[in-house]
Amino acid sequence: MADATQKYSITMPRDIAEAARARGGSSGLSSYVTAAVARQLERDNLAEIIAVAEAEHGPVSDEEIRDKRETLRQAQERVHREGRTTQ
Repeated sequence: MADATQKYSITMPRDIAEAARARGGSSGLSSYVTAAVARQLERDNLAEIIAVAEAEHGPVSDEEIRDKRETLRQAQERVHREGRTTQ
């Protein structure tokens, strides 16, 4: 079952609204704004999770971030290679 929707009135700069309307295309401004707000909520939630983890375990070092990015890059590369060979 789809989530219930409700109409809201918001105020935003005209140039931003027009750019969003253009980007929304056939889906419309409401769909575009809904997706943008959903992404922001995800970012806010992630920032809260990171803050709690760092408070408990300390901040993540730049070296740890580089290591994890490299691990992710290698995994993506492996998936890409395996995807090509199975098709």
